[in-house]
Amino acid sequence: MARSKSRRARRSEAGLVPAPERWARGEVERLPSAIADEQGRPARPYRATDTLLVMERRGTITPAMRQAAEDFRAIFRAASLDPLRAADLHRVPSTGRGLELGARGGDAREKIWSALRALGGIQSPAGSCVWHVVGCEWTLKDWALREGWGGRPLGVETAAGILVAALGVLQGLYGL
Repeated sequence: MARSKSRRARRSEAGLVPAPERWARGEVERLPSAIADEQGRPARPYRATDTLLVMERRGTITPAMRQAAEDFRAIFRAASLDPLRAADLHRVPSTGRGLELGARGGDAREKIWSALRALGGIQSPAGSCVWHVVGCEWTLKDWALREGWGGRPLGVETAAGILVAALGVLQGLYGL
């Protein structure tokens, strides 16, 4: 399926097509306008869509639920809980002491833990789903395969239901 999409894109844009690796990550869409790089040249105007955008377009979640998820994701990043981080190359290596989190990061972590308590904790299905799907940006399918009850993986439909319920709680928590 990805092969046919990439063939169509190559014919339509002549040089401005996503790499096959981008197509393999899931749905890719063309942006309304080109993005300029550092020198002002147009870059590839495509982006990979995430789970929340797809669910909103299908009508599974409301715009307010998506906004609650985006707010959670922003706080999650501010709390430095995102597992994918690059090393700061300007930092001088130390003797092994950890980095100070700072006041902003500490406040963000408090907000994350408060949201997770409202969802039933990190071990609850809702808390785990929001942590991994919204915070770490896993796909619902990946989370459903890794999580489960009694050693059995969840169905994607069940995982989607858990995410919808959790986003409803976040929406209420954030007052949206």
